[in-house]
Amino acid sequence: MEVQIVEVNSRKLLRTFIHLPAKLHRGETNWMPTIYADDWSFFNPKKNHQFDSCDTIMVLSFMDGKPVGRIMGIIHNKYNLLRKENNARFGYFDSIDNHEVAHILFDFIQNWAKQKGKNLLVGPYGFSDKDIQGLLIDGFEHPPLIDSACNPPYIVKLIENEGFGKEIDCMTYKFPINLVLPELYYRIQKRSNYSNNSELVEFTSRSQLKPYIVPVLQLVNSTYDHLYGFVPMSDTEIQELASRYLPIINPNFVKIIKKGGEVIAFIIAIPNLTKGIQKSKGYLFPIGIFQILLAARKTSQLDLMLGAVHRDYQGTGLEVVMGISLIDSAKKNGFRNIEAHLILENNYKMLSEMERLKIPVLKRFRVFRKEL
Repeated sequence: MEVQIVEVNSRKLLRTFIHLPAKLHRGETNWMPTIYADDWSFFNPKKNHQFDSCDTIMVLSFMDGKPVGRIMGIIHNKYNLLRKENNARFGYFDSIDNHEVAHILFDFIQNWAKQKGKNLLVGPYGFSDKDIQGLLIDGFEHPPLIDSACNPPYIVKLIENEGFGKEIDCMTYKFPINLVLPELYYRIQKRSNYSNNSELVEFTSRSQLKPYIVPVLQLVNSTYDHLYGFVPMSDTEIQELASRYLPIINPNFVKIIKKGGEVIAFIIAIPNLTKGIQKSKGYLFPIGIFQILLAARKTSQLDLMLGAVHRDYQGTGLEVVMGISLIDSAKKNGFRNIEAHLILENNYKMLSEMERLKIPVLKRFRVFRKEL
């Protein structure tokens, strides 16, 4: 049957774009939907200010009148300027297991990128590293994490069949709460507390935490600028992210270190929400939000989502101080495991710690590339 490409230019087509993965992957054990309320804001240029710095296009493929695939093209002009690159990105690709459908979608995006004068196509990638990045290529048997890819294996084959190779990998790691830490860590903890003259701040309520959210995201801006795909957040984006994530953060699992009133380090973990999001089928209302909150109360896994240390204090043991405190809080609250969110393969400091603790890779994700 002939495959047709249709640009997403109406609310009806956007709804099809947003909900297509649920139709394609219905019944797959380790598939998890996105939160659709977030998607409607994310794909809306009036609400998502990332569109201001980018050229974008979204298309659907139809076969016999039925939607069978989707893809988004992004040219991040701000990122290209900062990194002196000339790249286009593809993201939010999904398809039935059909090479013709995938080929027509990628051919469209490649031609679009060429017409814009770009010489490289990378992805899957969104506007920044805060969006879902890469495809799962190893670890399909494990449940997904929020804000990470959960594609079936055939999606990887469809992309590789289009001539894409590796750009960069990132991994997740999982370890038990009762992991025995080397004595060295406790010596580092004592030395760091003494030498840095800093204060570990812990929380019991969101009202206590709220004043720190913006300083934490500002610290991300100043420490993540060298990482692959990172784009500094504007003040508006910082406020939007703060408003979005504060309601789902459990204050017990946020650790902040400050010195002289300045936030110099932090880590944030959240109870695993996977089962709740799967039960909600991506809808918060009328009962989805309660299913998600219930899952957060019942889970035995804590997901380590984000962390940073001010450049002036890196290597002084602050991450060890926060890590030990987080593990202690997790134990007190009955958690049994921690899964660390995506760690880039060139984040050698984090990877060396995982190797030191003999923690194996749980899942591997890949961002692909193709010369145009």
